[in-house]
Amino acid sequence: MTVWRRWIFPILMVVVFGVIAASLAKLAFFPDSEGAPAHPSAGIADPVVAVERGSVVNEPELTGTVARDEQVAVRAEIEGTVTAVHVSGGEEVWAGQPLFTLKREYPAAVIDVHAPEAGRLGELALVAGQQVTVGAELVKLSSARYHVLSTVQPVQLYRLLGAPSEGTATITGGPAPFTCMGLTTQVADDGTTSVRCSVPVDQVVFPGLPVSLSIAVGTAEDVLVIPATAAKGGSGSGLVWVDAGDGETGTAW
Repeated sequence: MTVWRRWIFPILMVVVFGVIAASLAKLAFFPDSEGAPAHPSAGIADPVVAVERGSVVNEPELTGTVARDEQVAVRAEIEGTVTAVHVSGGEEVWAGQPLFTLKREYPAAVIDVHAPEAGRLGELALVAGQQVTVGAELVKLSSARYHVLSTVQPVQLYRLLGAPSEGTATITGGPAPFTCMGLTTQVADDGTTSVRCSVPVDQVVFPGLPVSLSIAVGTAEDVLVIPATAAKGGSGSGLVWVDAGDGETGTAW
């Protein structure tokens, strides 16, 4: 065993490490070049797309949310004294429901202030015996009406030129798609661009619901169809280079 430990094992280790070192040197300095291509095999070819006739549909699909319409201010129509308060703050009211009774001394008149539409009353601080002036805000009414609001990039307004006054709203997991009416575009002072339309009053919705809004702007039938990458300009007019087949630079149309 002494001979094996002193001589045989060390010699075997030297042989093994020598073989490994030689293999690494071969891979590093003398790679096998057999089968490697002498020249690059990749090539670049201009894509060719045949021009065909087809239909072009301009129907943007926008994402938005359901929101409650803005609050409505209920105002005094005459100057006088509040003689009766018929409702409480936070109460649900219907359109035309009497809210307050006002009395004017001269010329003498007693009128009821009615809810302009259905909704929920806000905080109410009006009490009987209180004096009010013409146009004074008596209470705010949160409308029972809703709308769909979608924020878009300003460049998308090009696709909405000539848009109809309605769109089709779809709520995932909700009712069947419904027509959203009174479609308008709005540009705020800070440049924020949005599309808004009104939800039908008989449609059950809730604030915050995500909505997909489809707007059928227009369709062109039986026209020449080319890839969008072959044209410059995306709305109204553009440039297309036509190859005359004579080897010269194409003409822009």
